[in-house]
Amino acid sequence: MSSPLSAPTPRTCVIAQPTFIPWIGWFDLADQADVMIILDDVQFSKQSWQQRNRLRTPEGLGFLSVSVKSAGRSHQLINEVELESSVEKLLRTIQGYYARAPFFRKHFPGLGASMREGAATGKLAELNISVIRWIMQILGIDVPLVRSSELEMEGKRGEYVAALCEKVGASRYLSPAGAEDYLLEDRSAFDSRGIPVELQVYEHPEYRQCFKPFEPYASVLDLIFNTGPEALEILRSGRRHSRGLDTTSGIPSI
Repeated sequence: MSSPLSAPTPRTCVIAQPTFIPWIGWFDLADQADVMIILDDVQFSKQSWQQRNRLRTPEGLGFLSVSVKSAGRSHQLINEVELESSVEKLLRTIQGYYARAPFFRKHFPGLGASMREGAATGKLAELNISVIRWIMQILGIDVPLVRSSELEMEGKRGEYVAALCEKVGASRYLSPAGAEDYLLEDRSAFDSRGIPVELQVYEHPEYRQCFKPFEPYASVLDLIFNTGPEALEILRSGRRHSRGLDTTSGIPSI
């Protein structure tokens, strides 16, 4: 009988696409991970969260979209997508809506630097990942980020995700709830590797915004600019116990 001290350390893996300035639930997943895989080598979907997200405006939630080159490139992967213009207009739009937020002046320069650094490569994925790294630093989330394209694994859908988890030594896969349908269909790929799958359960917390009433599901920038050093604590307050694939939940995903 082996000693508990010799048992392998549990290793939770999270896999997520490089979303453009993601919502707070994306970072709740990252905050629970021992390793996070950025899924950058799957097909790009135009007008998806890969190239846009939402800001709180006086009229409610409004989209902020990155302009990319897509004509004649219907089958390109996320890491192949090229930017069509600079990020200066995006930054001016963000400034227009958040200039009066309590922590805007403190954090906007860092956001601008991260966006310009990523955009200098000309690639959407590099822009998104640069901003994600900056946000994680501001929030205080310290988790290794690994790109799926660097792991050189093969497979489709659940089989591919399970193979990525196995590659990084995961003993648990924590998934966004929106992936439940295909995970149920492809469950054998995880079972054969002995990797249990759990689904994130997250209830969006309420916090002070520049405009009333409170509107959930904005980009995490809304939380950072409005709450500053309280952002991570507020983010974590929405976390609920994860659930297995066999249980049901009314929690929406985004």
